[in-house]
Amino acid sequence: MRSPLTVRPARPDDADAMANVHVESWQQTYRGLMRDEALDDPDLLLARHRFWRAVLTEERYGSFQAAVAEADGTVVGIALAGPATEPDVTWDAQLYVLYVLKSFHGSRAGRELMDTVLAVDDAAGLWVADPNPRAQAFYAKQGFAPDGAAKVEDGVREVRMARGAHCRPLMVSPAGSNVPVPTLKMGAESARARREVFPPEQRRRVHHLQ
Repeated sequence: MRSPLTVRPARPDDADAMANVHVESWQQTYRGLMRDEALDDPDLLLARHRFWRAVLTEERYGSFQAAVAEADGTVVGIALAGPATEPDVTWDAQLYVLYVLKSFHGSRAGRELMDTVLAVDDAAGLWVADPNPRAQAFYAKQGFAPDGAAKVEDGVREVRMARGAHCRPLMVSPAGSNVPVPTLKMGAESARARREVFPPEQRRRVHHLQ
């Protein structure tokens, strides 16, 4: 029997626990989709720690909403949403991070986390790995549908899903170089934020996979 869950807004002292969930969720979910060397990079956890501390403490992220799901006082899920910056979209909000540890899949943690960072009537968008049928089915239940945009980065195909808004579909780019970068890639940092938070040698390792 799983412990009861509590979902709440994230606090600065959650940063390290959120980074741990972030990395563990990637390793549980994307083994085989991503290169092992990327998932097992010893610098990955440090990069996530740095990122979440920035998100939860720095003024430039003041318009973002972050949340955690806890069980017995331990963080088991994380979420982040904020303004959309892609040039072709009409929605205002974008979901950048939504991860729940595998042992808590099906616990409603994902739905409650999403509802904490996104209003249920918000027009919003997100990027999700493809194939990733479990995540895509979850988002479909929350009213999201593919909008025709897709790209491939670091060998991983991603599709964009949206609800309550329309946008001009983008062309698939094999190299991922001719399409707008999602505002937050694999963990929540925008192209601008990645430049500010991470040194150049770490940027390629920061990849968003829902």
